[in-house]
Amino acid sequence: MRTSLVVKSLLAAAAALAPLASQAESNLVTGNGANLTATAHVDFVIQIPKYVFLRVGTGSPYTTLAGLASVTTVDLITFAPTMTQVGSGTAVAGTGGDFAGNNGTETAALLSNAGSVTLNCSTVAALSDGTGDTISFTQIATTVATLTSATALPAPTLTDGACTAVTVNPPAGSKVINRDAKWTYSYANAAVVPGGTYGGAGGTNNGRVTYTAVLP
Repeated sequence: MRTSLVVKSLLAAAAALAPLASQAESNLVTGNGANLTATAHVDFVIQIPKYVFLRVGTGSPYTTLAGLASVTTVDLITFAPTMTQVGSGTAVAGTGGDFAGNNGTETAALLSNAGSVTLNCSTVAALSDGTGDTISFTQIATTVATLTSATALPAPTLTDGACTAVTVNPPAGSKVINRDAKWTYSYANAAVVPGGTYGGAGGTNNGRVTYTAVLP
């Protein structure tokens, strides 16, 4: 006599009484015939967390996911044209940054695993000297060059207030983004402006740019 239906009914009743139990299964089949077959099933699920990692300047290594971490260091890029350079229209290179050479170059990296990411930036307003004079963030250009990824991570164009966002897409057929770049900043030096220190460390006088990576 085959009893598998009875056993299954008992198991179903037990499962109803214990909804938090694991989904293991057993099946008893008896009888005198040949080729008795008992079956059991196991269901699997793999849960992969979504992530987004953005680095501009000093930050954690990003060659492996295990190395990703939040780092609170904020780099300072300084432009200091000489008196004869001021307002000449010749761009002035910066100093500072996390990249070798101390020439105003930052490491920029974006990692994610859930499709396209929107990369944008914002500033409070134009850089101020604290006395009413200002220099627009549009005077600071970002030059992008490849670092380790075949395609460089693009940089939003700086402006006073909200920047125009750029969309970073994963390779075709993938949802994983792993791109970096060297972002080198320069001061356009397009006009003669009053002497003073515009912006500053810690976001003083509107000197901070906030970059944001948004994963829908």
